[in-house]
Amino acid sequence: MNSLHFKPLYLVIAALLLLNASCVSRKPVVYFQGLEELQQQQQKLQNNIKIEPDDALIIRVSAPEQEAALPFNLTEMVGSLERVQGNVALVPYKVSKEGTINFPVLGEIKVTGYTVQELSKKLEEQIEDYVKDPIVNVRIENFEITVLGEVRSPGTFPVENDFISLPKALGNAGDILLTGKRDNILVMRTENGITKYAYLDITDANVLNSPFYHLKQNDVVYVEPIAPRRQAAGYLGTVGTYVGVFSAVISIVLIFTR
Repeated sequence: MNSLHFKPLYLVIAALLLLNASCVSRKPVVYFQGLEELQQQQQKLQNNIKIEPDDALIIRVSAPEQEAALPFNLTEMVGSLERVQGNVALVPYKVSKEGTINFPVLGEIKVTGYTVQELSKKLEEQIEDYVKDPIVNVRIENFEITVLGEVRSPGTFPVENDFISLPKALGNAGDILLTGKRDNILVMRTENGITKYAYLDITDANVLNSPFYHLKQNDVVYVEPIAPRRQAAGYLGTVGTYVGVFSAVISIVLIFTR
């Protein structure tokens, strides 16, 4: 047989190999791989965010006899730094460098090292000496996290309910771009004046076990770019890539089979 007759077959094989090379594995972009294999710990998720110096606390005290609770609420005329809850404008308490706040009636109180739930309970116990059945709600007013790097909308975001995970933070920033590394996300955290950091792989389900998976106030998340960037242009390959390769191969086949 004429070897020319085999050239189209060679070209088709070459095309298939080229297509295979153009397809980058889905692995770098799929989150929480191996989740089904991860041993699940049936534990109730708890908020363990501790109050720190420079936190701004909104503390609302209520009771069945609301008038009795009024002296324990720090209020002023409504202004830019206040938050209206019900009919009361509450002023944030700034936690001092020593970890205290000056609370009405009770005076100076140590608050750092407590979660908001623990501080609520502590205040309720102390206010019970003055008010029957008090209810205290505490939240961190200036709880923010910052997301930078290869995300759609980098910036600083307020956090409600004093609780946020890494995926939620990335979602607030519009998710990671195709140009961003998902397996080496930097989380920086300052505790007691010391900066700590960790690199997290969000494509691996084991990220759920990291102490940095649930973010704390003022954490900074940085998504670095993939190098080279062109690698990110088609993790799964694009339709244009397939069409282009097929068109080129068909054209060559037609030339050699004329």
